[in-house]
Amino acid sequence: MDVSVVIPLLNEEESIKELFDWISLVMSKQSLNYEVIFIDDGSTDRSWDIIQKLSENHTQVKAIRFLCNFGKSQALHAGFEMAKGKVVITMDADLQDSPDEIPDLYNLINNQDFDMISGWKKKRYDSVISKNIPSKLFNWAARKTSGLQLNDFNCGLKAYKNQVVKSIEVSGEMHRYLPVLVKNAGYKKIGEKEVKHQARKYGETKFGANRFLNGFLDLITIWFLSKFGKRPMHLFGAMGVMMFLIGFTSAGLIGGFKIYRLVNDLPYSLVTENPWFYISLTTMIIGTQLFLAGFLGEIILRNKNNTSAYKIVDKINFI
Repeated sequence: MDVSVVIPLLNEEESIKELFDWISLVMSKQSLNYEVIFIDDGSTDRSWDIIQKLSENHTQVKAIRFLCNFGKSQALHAGFEMAKGKVVITMDADLQDSPDEIPDLYNLINNQDFDMISGWKKKRYDSVISKNIPSKLFNWAARKTSGLQLNDFNCGLKAYKNQVVKSIEVSGEMHRYLPVLVKNAGYKKIGEKEVKHQARKYGETKFGANRFLNGFLDLITIWFLSKFGKRPMHLFGAMGVMMFLIGFTSAGLIGGFKIYRLVNDLPYSLVTENPWFYISLTTMIIGTQLFLAGFLGEIILRNKNNTSAYKIVDKINFI
């Protein structure tokens, strides 16, 4: 199998057949052996019915249906698990990603030995205020935190070696930062290709305004996982020890100061009447809790049990 095209979708009944026909035309021109994996993320329209009809006439069509809407990240993860092609290409189902880009993406992975190629929609047909400006902000922040010099982290059109998609776990809403996940998995040859972005032909975007907050929170999460995901004790343990020592030293000074005044027959007050004593005690307690958080994080990491964050209710053409 040369290429697996993974397509997550939600209520895209108008575009599914047109997209598949376009992909088929491109693949036939290139004489590539391929499969198209549709992941129906809980659509409530006729999307699944259309996919079923396509599968009856085209053996290349494979599909997964979720019980309900679990999110794009979970859809991609399920598609990655099923993909068999040497090169795995992802694209959105709304026809804004052009299948004409597939041959170039395939060649970059197969012939130039890239681990991943991320698309860059340099010229966009989205709203400047609602999408373009936030996208530029998130991409800038992602470059600064990840060290990857990519212009468009969240482009749906990407290509990977098969072994790469089998090595990463896409959960939550981490689909925005797939290049960072790939880098964290140890793959270094990550490139970028300028791709054509098309205006949405049918329907409207499925992402609301909450994606801005979610994107920011995901960026913090991905930064933390990049730095300390494999060694939580290095962060929490270090902070805990530091805070405990500060609190312990402060409490010792308070006690030592009282002893000094007792020995020299100087006026003194009870330690418990000194507000700094309670600050020191609180600092020690917080330090202990942080240390335990790091310790528990290490235990959880070593006993991690990967469970699916989605439920598949139907499949097509998977043996």
